[in-house]
Amino acid sequence: MWRIGIDVGGTFTDLVAVDQRGRTTIAKAPTTPADPSIGVLDGLEALAAALGTTRARLLARTRRIVHGTTVATNALLTRRGARVGLLATAGHRDVLEMREGLKDERYDLRLARPAPLVPRALRLGVDERMGPDGRVLRRLDMRSLDAAIARLRRARVEAVAICFLHSWRKPAHERAAARRVRRAMPGAFLSVSADVLPRIKEYERVSTTAVNAYVGPLVARYLARIEERLAQAGYGGPVLIIHSSGGVAPVAETMRIPAATALSGPAGGVAAAQRVAVIASAPDLVAFDMGGTSTDISIILGGERPLTSARGLAGERIALPSLDIASIGAGGGSIARVDEGGLLRVGPASAGADPGPACYGRGGVLPTVTDANLVLGRLDEAGFLDGRMRLDLAAAKRAVEGVARALGCGLDEAASGIVRVVDANMAEAVRLVAARRGVDVRRFALLAFGGAAGLHASAVARALGITRVVVPRVASVLSAWGMLGTDLETTVSRSHVGETEALDAPALRALFASLEGEARARMAGWHRGRIELHRSADMRYGEQVYEIDVPLDGIAWERADLAAQVAARFARRHEALFTYALPDRMPVMVNASVRATGRLDAMPREAEREAAAAAAPRGRRRVHAGRWRAVPVHALDALAPGQRVAGPAIVESATTSVMLLAGDVARATAQGWLDVAIGAPRGKRAAKA
Repeated sequence: MWRIGIDVGGTFTDLVAVDQRGRTTIAKAPTTPADPSIGVLDGLEALAAALGTTRARLLARTRRIVHGTTVATNALLTRRGARVGLLATAGHRDVLEMREGLKDERYDLRLARPAPLVPRALRLGVDERMGPDGRVLRRLDMRSLDAAIARLRRARVEAVAICFLHSWRKPAHERAAARRVRRAMPGAFLSVSADVLPRIKEYERVSTTAVNAYVGPLVARYLARIEERLAQAGYGGPVLIIHSSGGVAPVAETMRIPAATALSGPAGGVAAAQRVAVIASAPDLVAFDMGGTSTDISIILGGERPLTSARGLAGERIALPSLDIASIGAGGGSIARVDEGGLLRVGPASAGADPGPACYGRGGVLPTVTDANLVLGRLDEAGFLDGRMRLDLAAAKRAVEGVARALGCGLDEAASGIVRVVDANMAEAVRLVAARRGVDVRRFALLAFGGAAGLHASAVARALGITRVVVPRVASVLSAWGMLGTDLETTVSRSHVGETEALDAPALRALFASLEGEARARMAGWHRGRIELHRSADMRYGEQVYEIDVPLDGIAWERADLAAQVAARFARRHEALFTYALPDRMPVMVNASVRATGRLDAMPREAEREAAAAAAPRGRRRVHAGRWRAVPVHALDALAPGQRVAGPAIVESATTSVMLLAGDVARATAQGWLDVAIGAPRGKRAAKA
């Protein structure tokens, strides 16, 4: 029986199949942006061919499919979501546009305000008012509500977001309004803040609820379509969707809160990094995922994944539990250009999957990072995707020559410049993520994955002072591989504002017991196996504006000094993040949360290779790395366990290439991975290399 992971990326759709003995088979297919399900089925066809069977037989013998989808991500990035109407408390319909009174670049006076997802004409006030203590200050006026619903019907909105003031404390008015909308607009997608984010902070709540409505219809249609097409193709098992938090959930639950998939694909990469941290004995990792459109960066510290509820995407706040992943527009398809000041820029614009880089031969003419790597000899024009896709070197040269003319330099120098600029961009992004987490990455290992990471990992590591790079055998599809090791998850949270010392032990126990009951009941609807519960709280000092997440597992809940234990746990967490704590200040608990995890059967351990004689290079290729030179080219799958390869050299597999620079020494592991010791740069020449 097989388990299949599917990650729909900006350029390629990645697929991984793992059997009960741990044998892993991978495949790639071009992503089909107009309808991603077509690319998924094409990829399943390629995966079946790699296994020597038919797609129908493969799916009939598949017990679980885990899918990472970019539908919500792309809808936000391209502003092609649903037409949304918002029902808000009268006088508060502009919270979505006022945001928090800030802008991303607060000192840029010319920066335009971001356009809200819901235009003002579709943001309607409803006469009602709930107090912060749950008392009804003004009853819900049904005539006001019906008039607003009638306006939204006439405007033909596809989705309705409902977010009333203080509904986190008492959602009665939102529930009544939702019932009214369902009767009047049965075909509309409904997003209710009491279901999406029942927590304080008005802007975060209304923004998350609006995002959920904006992406809801598209995500729901896509998931219904992929389930139907997989069933028609012969699959009878469950389809699980990976959420931004790193856990998976059934399709029905994902349709309820589709905004939870905003970082669905990258979440698989973080799940994979956690597994790699164990396999490679590297508990502190920089996860460096460079794909066709973007590079996703996260920090694994002590083997633990980073969670936050302060993430956003495309300028929109999404305050749902999410992995702390930073994304920049740096990928194989990132477009290079020379700006008005004569400076070379790379990204964030991308050639994407259609038309893709110029060398793909699909009509693209703009120079990309992939074109530059091909011009520099780092890619094999005849061996891309194991020879199933031939790259057009002449087209790549024509594209990069445009940059060379604008810079007034030669072709090789222009291509090298493109690579150096994108390397610098990615290294700087890692520095910013590390600074935010308060860690020194020089003692970390760099996990390089994604289709393009292997060509850039050594240079990025050198720029950061990192001395170890790990490249898994399935690096090009690692996010899809990581999804197969995830578990079912759901999080239930509730705002409970008050100083910790004012929260007596019985009240705290009752609060978390209630949350646990709700989380367990929800999980029981999907899962009949073992359920684990994890408690946490969002806390801050009284004068602070933002909270930090404080894990509360391991606390002695039966003791009378429960509040003091919680305060001490917060102090340790605050000191770890910001290097200081204030023991004389009592912290404030803002939100209490319980995460329920339904354990799925563990991934089989990947089979280790048998000892063999060292394999010779399969050839040599002229590569530009500071200067043109002929370097050995090794096949990753042919390397014997323990075999060492010294740079400069190239190590290739069917779907990825690894560039080893002078001074690097790569060792093949028993699993067929590369464990690279990065050489120290030697002067300017080494830095250029």
